[in-house]
Amino acid sequence: MIDLVQNTIDGVMIGSSYGLLALGFTLIFGVMRRLNLSYGPSIMIGGYVGTVLYVQYGAGPLAVAGTMILGAAIAGIYVERLCFAPMRMGAGIASMVSSFAIWMQLEQAAILVLPRHTYPFPPLTTGAPLEWGPFLLRLDHLIMLGCALGLTAAIQFALYRTRFGLALRAIIGNPVAAHLVGINVSVAVMLAFAAASAIGGVAGFLVLSVDQQVTPMFGMWATLKGLIAMMIGGLGSIPGAILGGLLLGVVEAHCQWYFGPQIRDLAAYIVLFVFLLVHPGGLLGRAPGSDIAAPRTP
Repeated sequence: MIDLVQNTIDGVMIGSSYGLLALGFTLIFGVMRRLNLSYGPSIMIGGYVGTVLYVQYGAGPLAVAGTMILGAAIAGIYVERLCFAPMRMGAGIASMVSSFAIWMQLEQAAILVLPRHTYPFPPLTTGAPLEWGPFLLRLDHLIMLGCALGLTAAIQFALYRTRFGLALRAIIGNPVAAHLVGINVSVAVMLAFAAASAIGGVAGFLVLSVDQQVTPMFGMWATLKGLIAMMIGGLGSIPGAILGGLLLGVVEAHCQWYFGPQIRDLAAYIVLFVFLLVHPGGLLGRAPGSDIAAPRTP
Protein backbone atom coordinates (compact mmCIF):
# COMPACT_ATOMS: atom_id res chain seq x y z
CA MET A 1 0.00 0.00 0.00
CA ILE A 2 2.88 2.36 0.80
CA ASP A 3 4.40 1.69 -2.61
CA LEU A 4 1.05 2.40 -4.29
CA VAL A 5 0.69 5.77 -2.58
CA GLN A 6 4.35 6.71 -3.10
CA ASN A 7 4.15 5.87 -6.81
CA THR A 8 0.98 7.92 -7.12
CA ILE A 9 2.66 10.90 -5.44
CA ASP A 10 5.69 10.59 -7.72
CA GLY A 11 3.42 10.28 -10.75
CA VAL A 12 1.51 13.44 -9.86
CA MET A 13 4.75 15.35 -9.41
CA ILE A 14 6.26 14.19 -12.71
CA GLY A 15 2.88 14.54 -14.45
CA SER A 16 2.82 18.23 -13.57
CA SER A 17 5.72 18.73 -16.02
CA TYR A 18 3.71 16.94 -18.71
CA GLY A 19 0.82 19.26 -17.91
CA LEU A 20 3.06 22.30 -18.36
CA LEU A 21 4.14 21.01 -21.77
CA ALA A 22 0.49 20.38 -22.68
CA LEU A 23 -0.40 23.96 -21.67
CA GLY A 24 1.82 25.35 -24.43
CA PHE A 25 0.39 22.92 -26.98
CA THR A 26 -3.14 23.83 -25.92
CA LEU A 27 -2.54 27.56 -26.20
CA ILE A 28 -1.18 27.23 -29.74
CA PHE A 29 -3.86 24.77 -30.85
CA GLY A 30 -6.65 26.89 -29.37
CA VAL A 31 -5.52 30.05 -31.17
CA MET A 32 -4.36 28.63 -34.49
CA ARG A 33 -6.10 25.23 -34.83
CA ARG A 34 -2.62 24.01 -35.75
CA LEU A 35 -0.22 21.45 -34.31
CA ASN A 36 3.25 22.88 -33.86
CA LEU A 37 5.61 19.93 -34.14
CA SER A 38 8.57 22.23 -33.43
CA TYR A 39 7.27 22.97 -29.95
CA GLY A 40 9.59 20.51 -28.20
CA PRO A 41 12.69 21.44 -30.24
CA SER A 42 12.06 25.13 -29.45
CA ILE A 43 12.23 24.22 -25.76
CA MET A 44 15.36 22.17 -26.44
CA ILE A 45 17.03 25.21 -28.03
CA GLY A 46 16.35 27.16 -24.85
CA GLY A 47 17.79 24.28 -22.83
CA TYR A 48 20.96 24.24 -24.90
CA VAL A 49 21.40 27.99 -24.54
CA GLY A 50 21.03 27.61 -20.77
CA THR A 51 23.50 24.72 -20.82
CA VAL A 52 26.11 26.85 -22.60
CA LEU A 53 25.66 29.50 -19.92
CA TYR A 54 26.05 26.89 -17.18
CA VAL A 55 28.98 24.92 -18.65
CA GLN A 56 31.07 27.81 -19.93
CA TYR A 57 30.27 30.55 -17.41
CA GLY A 58 29.12 28.67 -14.32
CA ALA A 59 25.74 30.41 -14.18
CA GLY A 60 23.34 29.49 -11.37
CA PRO A 61 19.92 27.86 -11.73
CA LEU A 62 17.96 31.15 -11.80
CA ALA A 63 20.12 32.64 -14.55
CA VAL A 64 19.89 29.40 -16.53
CA ALA A 65 16.11 29.33 -16.05
CA GLY A 66 15.67 32.89 -17.30
CA THR A 67 17.94 32.26 -20.27
CA MET A 68 16.16 29.04 -21.16
CA ILE A 69 12.71 30.63 -21.02
CA LEU A 70 13.87 33.56 -23.16
CA GLY A 71 15.62 31.26 -25.64
CA ALA A 72 12.55 29.04 -25.97
CA ALA A 73 10.31 32.09 -26.52
CA ILE A 74 12.60 33.44 -29.26
CA ALA A 75 12.73 30.01 -30.93
CA GLY A 76 8.92 29.86 -30.77
CA ILE A 77 8.64 33.24 -32.49
CA TYR A 78 11.07 32.03 -35.16
CA VAL A 79 8.89 28.97 -35.82
CA GLU A 80 5.72 31.04 -35.96
CA ARG A 81 7.15 33.61 -38.37
CA LEU A 82 8.56 30.94 -40.66
CA CYS A 83 5.92 28.20 -40.57
CA PHE A 84 2.60 29.69 -39.48
CA ALA A 85 2.45 33.40 -40.30
CA PRO A 86 2.77 32.93 -44.09
CA MET A 87 0.15 30.12 -44.10
CA ARG A 88 -2.37 31.19 -41.51
CA MET A 89 -5.63 30.53 -43.34
CA GLY A 90 -6.60 27.08 -44.59
CA ALA A 91 -3.13 25.57 -44.65
CA GLY A 92 -3.09 23.34 -41.59
CA ILE A 93 -1.25 20.44 -43.23
CA ALA A 94 1.34 22.68 -44.88
CA SER A 95 2.11 24.52 -41.64
CA MET A 96 2.36 21.27 -39.68
CA VAL A 97 4.74 19.74 -42.24
CA SER A 98 6.86 22.88 -42.32
CA SER A 99 7.06 22.87 -38.52
CA PHE A 100 8.37 19.30 -38.74
CA ALA A 101 11.09 20.52 -41.13
CA ILE A 102 12.02 23.26 -38.65
CA TRP A 103 12.14 20.58 -35.95
CA MET A 104 14.95 18.89 -37.90
CA GLN A 105 16.66 22.22 -38.46
CA LEU A 106 16.64 23.21 -34.79
CA GLU A 107 17.80 19.78 -33.68
CA GLN A 108 20.73 19.77 -36.08
CA ALA A 109 21.68 23.33 -35.14
CA ALA A 110 21.80 22.35 -31.47
CA ILE A 111 23.96 19.31 -32.25
CA LEU A 112 26.40 21.46 -34.23
CA VAL A 113 26.76 23.94 -31.36
CA LEU A 114 27.08 21.23 -28.67
CA PRO A 115 28.23 18.07 -30.49
CA ARG A 116 28.42 15.76 -27.45
CA HIS A 117 25.34 13.64 -26.85
CA THR A 118 24.90 14.55 -23.16
CA TYR A 119 25.65 17.78 -21.30
CA PRO A 120 25.22 18.59 -17.59
CA PHE A 121 22.36 20.78 -16.41
CA PRO A 122 22.22 22.55 -13.04
CA PRO A 123 19.96 21.03 -10.37
CA LEU A 124 17.20 23.23 -9.01
CA THR A 125 17.68 22.02 -5.43
CA THR A 126 20.27 19.85 -3.70
CA GLY A 127 18.55 19.20 -0.38
CA ALA A 128 17.32 15.86 0.92
CA PRO A 129 13.72 14.80 0.16
CA LEU A 130 11.04 15.88 2.60
CA GLU A 131 9.60 13.12 4.77
CA TRP A 132 5.87 12.88 5.32
CA GLY A 133 5.33 9.81 7.41
CA PRO A 134 6.53 6.84 5.36
CA PHE A 135 6.43 8.89 2.16
CA LEU A 136 9.11 11.01 0.52
CA LEU A 137 8.54 14.28 -1.34
CA ARG A 138 11.26 15.81 -3.46
CA LEU A 139 11.45 19.58 -3.19
CA ASP A 140 12.07 20.05 -6.92
CA HIS A 141 8.97 17.96 -7.65
CA LEU A 142 6.90 20.14 -5.32
CA ILE A 143 8.19 23.25 -7.10
CA MET A 144 7.23 21.66 -10.41
CA LEU A 145 3.69 20.98 -9.21
CA GLY A 146 3.35 24.51 -7.81
CA CYS A 147 4.51 26.02 -11.12
CA ALA A 148 2.01 23.91 -13.04
CA LEU A 149 -0.93 24.99 -10.88
CA GLY A 150 0.21 28.62 -10.78
CA LEU A 151 0.69 28.89 -14.54
CA THR A 152 -2.68 27.25 -15.17
CA ALA A 153 -4.38 29.86 -13.00
CA ALA A 154 -2.37 32.66 -14.64
CA ILE A 155 -3.32 31.52 -18.16
CA GLN A 156 -6.99 31.23 -17.22
CA PHE A 157 -6.88 34.75 -15.78
CA ALA A 158 -5.06 36.14 -18.83
CA LEU A 159 -7.51 34.55 -21.26
CA TYR A 160 -10.71 35.60 -19.52
CA ARG A 161 -9.79 38.73 -17.53
CA THR A 162 -7.43 40.74 -19.76
CA ARG A 163 -7.72 42.63 -23.05
CA PHE A 164 -5.04 40.44 -24.61
CA GLY A 165 -7.04 37.34 -23.68
CA LEU A 166 -10.16 38.93 -25.15
CA ALA A 167 -8.25 39.60 -28.37
CA LEU A 168 -7.07 35.99 -28.53
CA ARG A 169 -10.60 34.67 -28.00
CA ALA A 170 -11.86 37.00 -30.70
CA ILE A 171 -9.22 35.64 -33.08
CA ILE A 172 -10.23 32.08 -32.20
CA GLY A 173 -13.86 32.88 -32.91
CA ASN A 174 -13.35 34.75 -36.20
CA PRO A 175 -9.93 36.11 -37.22
CA VAL A 176 -11.40 38.22 -40.03
CA ALA A 177 -13.89 39.91 -37.70
CA ALA A 178 -11.13 40.40 -35.13
CA HIS A 179 -9.03 42.20 -37.74
CA LEU A 180 -11.97 44.38 -38.75
CA VAL A 181 -12.49 45.61 -35.18
CA GLY A 182 -8.86 46.71 -34.93
CA ILE A 183 -7.06 43.70 -33.44
CA ASN A 184 -3.57 43.16 -34.83
CA VAL A 185 -4.01 39.45 -35.50
CA SER A 186 -0.41 38.86 -36.60
CA VAL A 187 1.11 40.39 -33.47
CA ALA A 188 -1.39 38.69 -31.14
CA VAL A 189 -0.69 35.26 -32.62
CA MET A 190 3.06 35.83 -32.45
CA LEU A 191 2.79 36.79 -28.77
CA ALA A 192 0.67 33.69 -28.12
CA PHE A 193 3.41 31.55 -29.68
CA ALA A 194 6.03 33.29 -27.58
CA ALA A 195 3.97 32.78 -24.40
CA ALA A 196 3.37 29.11 -25.20
CA SER A 197 7.08 28.52 -25.84
CA ALA A 198 7.99 30.38 -22.64
CA ILE A 199 5.65 28.09 -20.69
CA GLY A 200 7.39 25.18 -22.37
CA GLY A 201 10.69 26.71 -21.31
CA VAL A 202 9.54 26.64 -17.69
CA ALA A 203 8.53 22.99 -18.03
CA GLY A 204 11.77 22.13 -19.81
CA PHE A 205 13.91 23.78 -17.16
CA LEU A 206 12.14 21.93 -14.36
CA VAL A 207 12.45 18.57 -16.12
CA LEU A 208 16.10 19.07 -17.05
CA SER A 209 16.98 20.26 -13.54
CA VAL A 210 15.51 17.03 -12.17
CA ASP A 211 17.41 14.90 -14.73
CA GLN A 212 20.53 17.14 -14.44
CA GLN A 213 21.37 16.55 -18.10
CA VAL A 214 20.25 17.56 -21.59
CA THR A 215 20.43 15.60 -24.84
CA PRO A 216 19.29 16.27 -28.45
CA MET A 217 16.44 13.78 -27.89
CA PHE A 218 14.81 16.12 -25.38
CA GLY A 219 12.96 17.97 -28.15
CA MET A 220 11.22 14.82 -29.37
CA TRP A 221 10.44 13.76 -25.80
CA ALA A 222 8.86 17.12 -24.94
CA THR A 223 6.76 17.14 -28.12
CA LEU A 224 5.42 13.62 -27.56
CA LYS A 225 4.67 14.07 -23.85
CA GLY A 226 2.98 17.44 -24.34
CA LEU A 227 0.91 16.22 -27.27
CA ILE A 228 -0.23 13.05 -25.49
CA ALA A 229 -1.14 14.96 -22.31
CA MET A 230 -3.12 17.54 -24.31
CA MET A 231 -5.10 14.87 -26.17
CA ILE A 232 -5.85 12.94 -22.97
CA GLY A 233 -6.96 16.10 -21.17
CA GLY A 234 -9.09 17.44 -24.02
CA LEU A 235 -8.21 19.50 -27.07
CA GLY A 236 -8.20 23.22 -26.29
CA SER A 237 -8.89 22.85 -22.55
CA ILE A 238 -6.47 24.62 -20.21
CA PRO A 239 -7.51 22.69 -17.05
CA GLY A 240 -7.67 19.53 -19.14
CA ALA A 241 -4.02 19.96 -20.12
CA ILE A 242 -2.97 19.77 -16.47
CA LEU A 243 -5.32 16.89 -15.70
CA GLY A 244 -4.08 14.97 -18.74
CA GLY A 245 -0.49 15.49 -17.67
CA LEU A 246 -1.18 14.34 -14.11
CA LEU A 247 -2.99 11.21 -15.30
CA LEU A 248 -0.18 10.41 -17.72
CA GLY A 249 2.41 10.81 -14.98
CA VAL A 250 0.54 8.53 -12.56
CA VAL A 251 0.06 5.82 -15.19
CA GLU A 252 3.74 5.93 -16.13
CA ALA A 253 4.90 5.82 -12.51
CA HIS A 254 2.84 2.73 -11.71
CA CYS A 255 3.77 0.95 -14.92
CA GLN A 256 7.45 1.60 -14.33
CA TRP A 257 7.23 0.24 -10.78
CA TYR A 258 5.23 -2.89 -11.60
CA PHE A 259 6.39 -3.72 -15.13
CA GLY A 260 9.76 -2.01 -15.57
CA PRO A 261 10.96 1.15 -17.33
CA GLN A 262 10.65 -0.47 -20.77
CA ILE A 263 6.85 -0.50 -20.44
CA ARG A 264 6.49 3.10 -19.25
CA ASP A 265 6.34 4.81 -22.65
CA LEU A 266 4.30 1.98 -24.15
CA ALA A 267 1.71 2.51 -21.40
CA ALA A 268 1.41 6.19 -22.38
CA TYR A 269 0.55 5.26 -25.96
CA ILE A 270 -1.92 2.63 -24.79
CA VAL A 271 -3.71 5.18 -22.59
CA LEU A 272 -3.84 7.63 -25.51
CA PHE A 273 -5.25 4.92 -27.79
CA VAL A 274 -7.94 4.03 -25.26
CA PHE A 275 -9.00 7.67 -24.91
CA LEU A 276 -9.12 8.17 -28.67
CA LEU A 277 -11.21 5.03 -29.00
CA VAL A 278 -13.59 5.45 -26.07
CA HIS A 279 -13.61 9.17 -25.27
CA PRO A 280 -11.97 11.15 -28.10
CA GLY A 281 -12.89 14.46 -26.49
CA GLY A 282 -10.52 13.80 -23.59
CA LEU A 283 -11.04 13.98 -19.83
CA LEU A 284 -13.25 17.06 -19.91
CA GLY A 285 -15.51 15.64 -22.59
CA ARG A 286 -14.99 18.30 -25.24
CA ALA A 287 -15.68 17.25 -28.78
CA PRO A 288 -12.78 17.45 -31.23
CA GLY A 289 -12.56 20.96 -32.64
CA SER A 290 -13.57 22.67 -29.38
CA ASP A 291 -11.36 25.54 -28.29
CA ILE A 292 -10.38 27.60 -25.30
CA ALA A 293 -12.76 30.38 -26.30
CA ALA A 294 -15.86 28.38 -25.45
CA PRO A 295 -15.59 26.96 -21.91
CA ARG A 296 -18.44 24.89 -20.59
CA THR A 297 -20.68 26.64 -18.09
CA PRO A 298 -21.74 24.80 -14.97
